[in-house]
Amino acid sequence: MEDRSAADAAVMERGKKIGSTGVGGGALVSGSGKRAFGTVLAALILCLIGIMAFSIRLFSVIKYESVIHEFDPYFNYRVTKYLTKAGIYEFWNWFDDRTWYPLGRVIGGTVYPGLTITAGTMWWILNAFNIPLSVETVCVFTAPIFSSFAAWATYLLTSEVKGRGAGLTAAALLAMVPSYISRSVAGSYDNEAVAIFALIFTFYLYVKTLNTGSLFYATLNALAYFYMVCSWGGYTFIINLIPMHVLLCIVTGRYSSRLYIAYAPLVILGTLLAALVPVVGFNAVMTSEHFASFLVFVIIHVAALAHYIKRVLSPKQYSTAVSFVITFGMAGAAALIAILAAMVAASPTKGWSGRSLSLLDPTYASKYIPIIASVSEHQPPTWPSYFMDINVLAFLVPAGIIACFLPLSDSSSFVVLYLVTSVYFSGVMVRLMLVLAPAACVLSGIALSEAFAVLTRSIKYQDLSESAAVDSTATLNSTNENEASVKEVKDKAPKRGKKKTVEKEVEKKRKRLLGLPMEASAVGILLLIIMGSFYVVHCVWAAAEAYSAPSIVLTSQTPDGGLHVFDDFREAYAWLNHNTGEDDKVASWWDYGYQTTAMANRTVIVDNNTWNNTHIATVGTAMSSPERQAWEIFQSLDVKYVFVIFGGLVGYPSDDINKFLWMVRIGGGVFPHIREPDYLRDGHYRIDSQATPTMLNCLMYKLSYYRFAEADGKGYDRVRRTEIGKKYFKLNYFEEVFTTQHWMVRIYKLKPPRNLVSAVKSKKRTQKKKTTR
Repeated sequence: MEDRSAADAAVMERGKKIGSTGVGGGALVSGSGKRAFGTVLAALILCLIGIMAFSIRLFSVIKYESVIHEFDPYFNYRVTKYLTKAGIYEFWNWFDDRTWYPLGRVIGGTVYPGLTITAGTMWWILNAFNIPLSVETVCVFTAPIFSSFAAWATYLLTSEVKGRGAGLTAAALLAMVPSYISRSVAGSYDNEAVAIFALIFTFYLYVKTLNTGSLFYATLNALAYFYMVCSWGGYTFIINLIPMHVLLCIVTGRYSSRLYIAYAPLVILGTLLAALVPVVGFNAVMTSEHFASFLVFVIIHVAALAHYIKRVLSPKQYSTAVSFVITFGMAGAAALIAILAAMVAASPTKGWSGRSLSLLDPTYASKYIPIIASVSEHQPPTWPSYFMDINVLAFLVPAGIIACFLPLSDSSSFVVLYLVTSVYFSGVMVRLMLVLAPAACVLSGIALSEAFAVLTRSIKYQDLSESAAVDSTATLNSTNENEASVKEVKDKAPKRGKKKTVEKEVEKKRKRLLGLPMEASAVGILLLIIMGSFYVVHCVWAAAEAYSAPSIVLTSQTPDGGLHVFDDFREAYAWLNHNTGEDDKVASWWDYGYQTTAMANRTVIVDNNTWNNTHIATVGTAMSSPERQAWEIFQSLDVKYVFVIFGGLVGYPSDDINKFLWMVRIGGGVFPHIREPDYLRDGHYRIDSQATPTMLNCLMYKLSYYRFAEADGKGYDRVRRTEIGKKYFKLNYFEEVFTTQHWMVRIYKLKPPRNLVSAVKSKKRTQKKKTTR
């Protein structure tokens, strides 16, 4: 032990001197000065990361224009406009009669208001400072702004787990990870724009409370959770993940008062605050998604009581008390479980929502809820999706997991558990790749930070290792401090095997400080830099090309390398707005409901909220029925105009013909006379000459392919890559009123009833006869 202490002291003293010597003049820098410089440098780097996170999401505005993207964001934009115009009180009580005709929708009680109130508050603040930005501009840039906040929150979370270096690395990775960019580009005004920041910040405050045991941070954690509940339905991930971690700590014997303070206030205060959100209400205590938090709340109190009793009682009394508690506790637990089981069994879905059941059982939606399965973002991802959305992070994550176990702490175990659960859920639903991204960035940041620390330390102490690993026979002629310490070790060591002992000690110290040869360390650093460069290039490409295009405006490359713009959607909505009556009802598939209401300002039958499956099934049945039956269904809904999306002329694959089988499945789920096999030929979906008569005569086929053969001369569908089966036909109950430039949107008007037309003609003849007489 004395030999080891002497060698350690000599080598570490040498290391301290080398580490404290300045590069320029060799001046010593105090520890406090280093810390201050490190703090300032970290703040500067964080500012640059925030600017990068904001800037990389502006490609959509630079390449196209400042416009809202996708479908759901248009509803959020419309609601935000109403909020800024009418105020918060009117917003909570707003009944929207423009949607789900004739049912309508109570907006204040059916939306997560976090995004809307956040953007509205930003708009009010800007106007208070006489910065006259429009509501649309604020909505467009909300997501990029909060992406910077999310990067900073990631820094805070990772710093609590593994230090400042890992935090800065994780923040830089999150700022440009493609999975997060896909939901936070400028114009992507959806709930996830602010929810991912709320998710990460809630996790940071939980870990901070776990490390400090501060009731102040516990209160802030409950408030952050409340903001998350206001922002996104994915808050159930938080209220299940944290109880899982608390239970893991209790089972593995890591219970502490800090764990209790981190969890108990969150459950009590967080649940009370969550119940204040109208869309959640009593679901915060009545649905199965929240039961895990209450069960673990009981368990942690039992663990706290057990630790308290163990502290105040003798071992014999403690054993008696434990036996008593186990006996009566098991009986009470059995009674409680029986009550909960009875309550859950009384619900058709066992107290779970359809989306939650789809996550727990990936086949549930396809079996029972086709409307959930029909959404593309609810499909499971492919392996290339992981490489596209998190890229090289997929290879760094395992190293990060290993680093979290060296050593294992409560905070590092939470991060690992976060990763494991998010990997599972992302494998079920591609949309939840967004939840995986922060976990992957945190663990990859830890892995990169630890790798750089080892490699740079190996290079830094290379000369130290060489001076410490000298031959023991040359100690008498050496004058430096390290050789003197080695000589001192040799003098104190036993005479027998003195040389071998010194060599062993020096070799151990060399392995501990160096780890890798200098050449290997340099190559490792170079490889990490190259890998990081590939990641940056991929992220910039994804931001500029893959995720910047708004779905409302499409582009394609011309043969000469130019850019061709397809603006058919806005052309169609503008036509509806200017050429139809203000009270006219417009029918389409539910995908386009939000855009129709926001951009055309017309009443729709269904929209993207999808809260009423029967109403959507009615529209799907109409699209799947022959022309006359479809006309009767739309007449009963007071519909005047119907439009379909058609991509057969220009090769746009996301058209209604490709979505048609989902309309059949959803309609058939409510109206049994609609059967999917009637639209398939030998199990295959076809629109050519081999298509079934039911398919060729349904309304969707007729509205999509009406006059199509006249457009290209042969009726060749560029999406399905075949000639259509029925080229020439007439419409008896619908009339075409507008088709956009590239035939992507086709609008039809319902013809008036025949008896009404006959009555009008008869009345006109009678009037003419009277005039003649």
